[in-house]
Parts: sequence; C-alpha cells; structure tokens
Amino acid sequence: MSTSFRVSIMLLVLHLGTGLAGAQQDELERLESATTVFLEIMDAPDNSVPRTILERAEAIAIIPNTVKAGFIFGGHRGKGVISARTPDGSWSQPAFLSLTGGSFGLQIGGQSVDLVLVIMNRLGLEKLLQNEFKFGGDASAVVGPIGRDAEATTDLHLRAEILSYSRTRGLFAGITLKGSTITADRNANERFYGYPYGSGQLVLEEEPAIPHSADAVSTWQTLLSEEAPKTTNAEQ
Repeated sequence: MSTSFRVSIMLLVLHLGTGLAGAQQDELERLESATTVFLEIMDAPDNSVPRTILERAEAIAIIPNTVKAGFIFGGHRGKGVISARTPDGSWSQPAFLSLTGGSFGLQIGGQSVDLVLVIMNRLGLEKLLQNEFKFGGDASAVVGPIGRDAEATTDLHLRAEILSYSRTRGLFAGITLKGSTITADRNANERFYGYPYGSGQLVLEEEPAIPHSADAVSTWQTLLSEEAPKTTNAEQ
C-alpha cells in the first residue's frame, strides 16, 4: 500500500464525523478505531496477519479497545465491526457487533485488547452471525500465525473456522475468549444506517443500506481490499 494512501486514511480518520449527532458519532468512532487498529497491525511486519491468511479470508471482524478486568471473577466487553467478502472479491459494508463474556479462575488485573478475528470459511461466518455466537460452544477461535511471510499450516487453512489475533495493553493473567459471546448490535446498525439491520443482512445479504458516513465506510472497505485482496491462485 502506498504511503500517500496510508496518510490519507489517518487524516480521514482524524477528521471524519464533524456535525454528526452524538449517537451516530459513537458508531463512526468505532468504525474509525477499527480502521486504525487494522492499519497499525498490518504496518508491523513482524506481527501482522500473514497475507496468505487474508487472501483466503471470508470475513474480518475487528473489536478495538476490548476491556477485560477482574479479581477471581472476570468480565470483558467490546464493540466492533465486521465485513465479509462479496462474490466479486470486494468487501461488504460493515455491520456492528458486541462482545461480552465472563470467566472464573486465577486472574487479577486489567487489560485493553484490540481483537482481530479472521473468519476463514462461509460456515464460520454464518455461525458468527447467528443471533448469539459463543466461543468454545459454537466454534473455537484458534490463535493465528503472524508475520507477513509466515506460512499457515494445512490444518489452519483447511480446518480452522476462525483465527484470532490480538494487540494487548496492560496486564492480565488467565484470560481467554472461551465463553465469550458475540451478538449483532442492531441499535448501532440503526443509528448508522437508519434501520435496525441484522449483521447478516448487511454482510451476507448485502442490503442496500445507506450509511451516515459513506467516506468512513469507503475508507474501511478500501483498506480491507488493499490488505486482503482475493486470492487468485488458491481454492477458498
């Protein structure tokens, strides 16, 4: 990706949203934050999601600033976005998601996590977009390989439905995605698109929704297209 395009993304993220109502601004900031997180992760060559993974991805979900905290009993909550690959290889408009969960065990401290979920096949995507998707119950998220030149294993390519990546700030012991639940954030979808769409309607059925910030959506989609182009030489 060209330097000028990256600079344009960062400037747009900083300046979009002037004049929007407060509720809409929350969704815009969530989309901007997800765009920034993915850009920053992919700009770290030694710790980025491998291109071989992204070329095969069916969908990408990013949940920035997921907060986890606890003492013996723990909990976490985050809000993010998801887009799926369309039949022509481009990316759908984003749908808004919420992540919640709790845990019990040896844990103490607090942590802020930027979470990236790479959904590798249609079945994994359909499961994730169910009314309530639970990690460890409906499917597990396997920690994915890192590095631009890393080669994913055959097992990851053929069997894993969801690969997870995270960028962590703070300290925490004993945390896991197991037991966490992802749900469609219909209220956020309504504020951003003017109608309470389900996530599947936006990313699977490609409803012709009109976003409150077409520029922010376009920037998000362009970044996904740049970093996760459709593979042309391998079976999905």
